[in-house]
Amino acid sequence: MTRILLLMVLFCADAAYGQNPKDSLTIEKIMQDPKWIGTSPSDIYWNYNGKSVYFKWNPEKSVSDSVYEYFLSTREIRKTSYAEGQRSRAIHDGVYDHGRNRIAYAYNDDIFLLSVANGNTQRITHSPGKKSVVGFSSHDNWVVYSISDNLYAWSISEGTNIQLTNFIRGNSPESPQRDRQDQWLAEEQLRTSDIIKERKNKKNLHDNYLKAIKEKDTLRNIYTGNRHPDNVQISPDGKFITYSLVVSPANIRQTHVTNYITESGYTGELIDRPKVGNPEDSSTLYVFDRSRDSLIKVSMDSLPGIFDPPAFLKEYPAPGKPNKPSPRNASVVLLSWNDAGSVAIADIRSTDNKDRWLAKLDPYSGRLAVIDHQHDEAWIAGPGIGWLGNPIMGWINNAEFYFQSEATGFSHPYICNTQSGEKKAITKGQFEVQDLVLSPDKKYFYMVANEDHPGKQQVYRIGVSGGVKEKITSMDGGYEFFLSPDEKHLALRYSYQNKPWELFIKDAGSNSKMEQVTNKAMSSEWSSYPWRDTKIFTFTARDGKPVYARIYEPEKSKKNNAAVIFVHGAGYLQNVDYRWSYYFREYMFNNLLADRGYTVLDIDYRASAGYGRDWRTGIYRHMGGKDLDDEIDAAKYLVRELGIDPARIGMYGGSYGGFMTLMALFTQPDIFKAGAALRPVTDWAHYNDGYTSAILNYPYNDSLAYQLSSPINFAAGLKNNLLICHGMVDVNVQFQDAVRLAQRLIELGKNNWELAVYPVEDHGFVEPSSWTDEYKRIFRLFETNLK
Repeated sequence: MTRILLLMVLFCADAAYGQNPKDSLTIEKIMQDPKWIGTSPSDIYWNYNGKSVYFKWNPEKSVSDSVYEYFLSTREIRKTSYAEGQRSRAIHDGVYDHGRNRIAYAYNDDIFLLSVANGNTQRITHSPGKKSVVGFSSHDNWVVYSISDNLYAWSISEGTNIQLTNFIRGNSPESPQRDRQDQWLAEEQLRTSDIIKERKNKKNLHDNYLKAIKEKDTLRNIYTGNRHPDNVQISPDGKFITYSLVVSPANIRQTHVTNYITESGYTGELIDRPKVGNPEDSSTLYVFDRSRDSLIKVSMDSLPGIFDPPAFLKEYPAPGKPNKPSPRNASVVLLSWNDAGSVAIADIRSTDNKDRWLAKLDPYSGRLAVIDHQHDEAWIAGPGIGWLGNPIMGWINNAEFYFQSEATGFSHPYICNTQSGEKKAITKGQFEVQDLVLSPDKKYFYMVANEDHPGKQQVYRIGVSGGVKEKITSMDGGYEFFLSPDEKHLALRYSYQNKPWELFIKDAGSNSKMEQVTNKAMSSEWSSYPWRDTKIFTFTARDGKPVYARIYEPEKSKKNNAAVIFVHGAGYLQNVDYRWSYYFREYMFNNLLADRGYTVLDIDYRASAGYGRDWRTGIYRHMGGKDLDDEIDAAKYLVRELGIDPARIGMYGGSYGGFMTLMALFTQPDIFKAGAALRPVTDWAHYNDGYTSAILNYPYNDSLAYQLSSPINFAAGLKNNLLICHGMVDVNVQFQDAVRLAQRLIELGKNNWELAVYPVEDHGFVEPSSWTDEYKRIFRLFETNLK
């Protein structure tokens, strides 16, 4: 009976909120297919001739987006065919020669060469097999491409193809691998028979003679043993080929996700990933000197600090006599040649995430000379540095190399003269350079930085030698920029916190006004509601640090003195800024909550992106530590400054936000009355390696970090009301996390929790019905326990 009355009250409340635009929001409306909001351009890139811009768009509200083209001269927008869109994208992803006169690109599993001057295209290959372009070599006389890890070259002048590498799995027949017993027997045979020894010496002399007179263009077989080649590259002069051989441990266990709802009616198994702490891949860098027909193994032992164990291991004293230090595992994540082909810079990372070395590779000797060493006792990351994405780096000329570093605590670009070793910061200050592009003429850097305010991005231009930055944009919000091939224009994707992304064009490096190209991001239905331009401010955390927050405030007449804290996901993500949020559904839901009287707070807690190294690493070895402290301090701010009832504060969030909600309800039951944990990590030892090992190291060598950071260890502290929502085919935070926590709560005798499962959903929900059901449950949780 009580439940029926409650549903009647909710129904009446919904009916009452239909009198004006601010009362018109419903969960069904905001969680429907996002096309009701409008359509924003995405995947923006320039035509190679600089006369038009391509982008994905959907003004017709079709099932999926199509490729459109905007012409600068006529300001016309035209929908392209599917084939044209695919080909234009392939050309954009292609590789220019050093004079930027030709583009080599892969399309429909073949290689093509395009002349930039006239658009003429020449087909290089016409054969089966997936191919990808590596680049130009031999002073731009070859187009180099790969098929199944091997390199091939097409001569532009002669029109002929040659194979450059021949990797063969297994061991060379001339040097079969032997165990220790077989090796001993072979050596014993040579020692006890002079004739066998003499025959072996003659064979060696014969082999050496044949090697000495070998034709230079004879293809060398490279036997890889039980390893596989990776990142195979050729120097611009064609003299050297570099590659890594990677060995994957045989005993890695993959996780499996069960798909219960399939077309066949049978369950399916999705093979996903290993868990953090599984045996690691190891790789070794090699240089193949083509002119000398020699292979050189590159040793990492000379890297400074390679023998130094991470500091956290001091908390786990090793039993018995200490072992002789051994080098830590390290691998090349990216290798970049200068145009002359005389020097390559290798970006080398330690597998434990503590060190990054940028080192000159001498291709003749294989020796490394470090030009920059970045060390962090937490983990190496930051914009442009690479962790969850690729590093930004490259050559300005044959001597000067640019890269990004957090040496000052904030990510900035640097230039190093690889001959003199001199380094120079291009920008400096307590802000981040969040994107960086070198202009094709190599005279300017174009960048996105948050110098004015951590949540306000602007686009700048600065000379490669540094100096005064020129601000190219001025409106508050967020920007993505795309420089035209002729460097005359910028395509800009711009948004504000209550205005989704639109496409703009402006002259590069000038104060000209941005010209708006698209205007379909906000439908008339969506625009009829006055979406909040939320206030962004700071409050002071317990350690004196300013925490950036946004607040959704109800009208005074509707304020119910209850509050909800939304926790963004991803951990390393910035959500308190002036651009359109990745969490646009949550933005709309927070508006709905505010309309119903709730005060909603959204903060960039410790470890959020946008605030520099110290903020980023605030959760090292303790997720749910300082980041949760910030959420608690936010709750106290609500009580102290806004008169919120301390017994009526709730929390919700997804992924990392779901994890934080669990930690809040399990460890701070006196602060948070109710919480909705969506697709949450419940035990970090079951998450992936790339993200987790950087922050918590490995379960087998830093068990304390996992004990402190995993909610399942604190489930006994649950006192208040918890809702868990999880997709059953989640291949990111797997459904097993929710199942294991559910079993723990059952064993603990807890009865104030609920698990809602979504059989067809992955980590990010797709179906409007799933979104609607989930957020109805969240709303009901707050209405029942906070109101």
